[in-house]
Amino acid sequence: MASPTPLMLIAGQEEYLASRVIRSIREQLRLSDANLEIHELDASDYAAGQLLNLSSPSLFAEPRLIIARGFERCTDDFIIDGLDYLNRPTEDTTVIFRHNSSSVRGKKLLDALRNSADVSEIACLAITKDADRNEFVQSEFRQANRKITVGAQRAILEAFTDDLGELAAACSQLLTDSAETIDEQTVERYYGGRVETNAFKVIDAALAGKSGESLALMRHALATGADPVPMLIAFAMKIRQLAKLSSNRSATAVQLGMAPWLLDKVRRDLQSWTEPGLANIILQMASTDAAIKGAERDPVYALERLILSIANKGVIK
Repeated sequence: MASPTPLMLIAGQEEYLASRVIRSIREQLRLSDANLEIHELDASDYAAGQLLNLSSPSLFAEPRLIIARGFERCTDDFIIDGLDYLNRPTEDTTVIFRHNSSSVRGKKLLDALRNSADVSEIACLAITKDADRNEFVQSEFRQANRKITVGAQRAILEAFTDDLGELAAACSQLLTDSAETIDEQTVERYYGGRVETNAFKVIDAALAGKSGESLALMRHALATGADPVPMLIAFAMKIRQLAKLSSNRSATAVQLGMAPWLLDKVRRDLQSWTEPGLANIILQMASTDAAIKGAERDPVYALERLILSIANKGVIK
């Protein structure tokens, strides 16, 4: 984890990681001095002089932490004052500039921060690839000096697919378990219900040709609060994986952006598919997407048709 420095730039679109870094910096500074003053400002409605006022020495010279969020939407005054502060930082003050990289707004200040030897930059890049999410889980356990089996990693990744914060919280919960090694049974004990009704369980059953099981899992998932739209997104993710490997069957895990275990699974799933069958499913995915977003009255029926087609490997009868 990053250590505090007087000037810090936290850049990248992964908000959870950025928030965790900021929280860690705040806790480290507070441990160093319980009198730490903490100030937050929004760069999107920043007014000239705010940074100077917040960083000016106080009567009792307490250390300060200033967190500037919304850098990517900043005002011109923020750029001007930020450049000025970069040249004349205040003693006993830590300033964190948070830029989510969603725009080029504030580029002049952003470049100046990155080109300064006095600024520590922490990259919080978006975690979207399966391989990156797998590495994230491994790092959570590695940092805690704990072990997790490959099967347990796979189970937790399938249970928490959408939100990195939820995935991290799940890892944290598992780390409180007294077992020396976290295995699939441990994950099942904590998150069995979620794993069983997860959209990826539904699609995996369909890919295995188990249409009845897949339909039952889908209905249970919908009955317990799942929504057809994110469920279809999970289906699409799996079908895209098949399509990517189908177009280059000798590709490596790195080339496809997958974890090695996931590539092995996709390769097994692809064995019974034909190119026409996969093409048919891709077309049906598009029509199902339209159906569940209003083109048809019954989105559940549209999902059921898709599941049956996937279980039949896209073969039109």
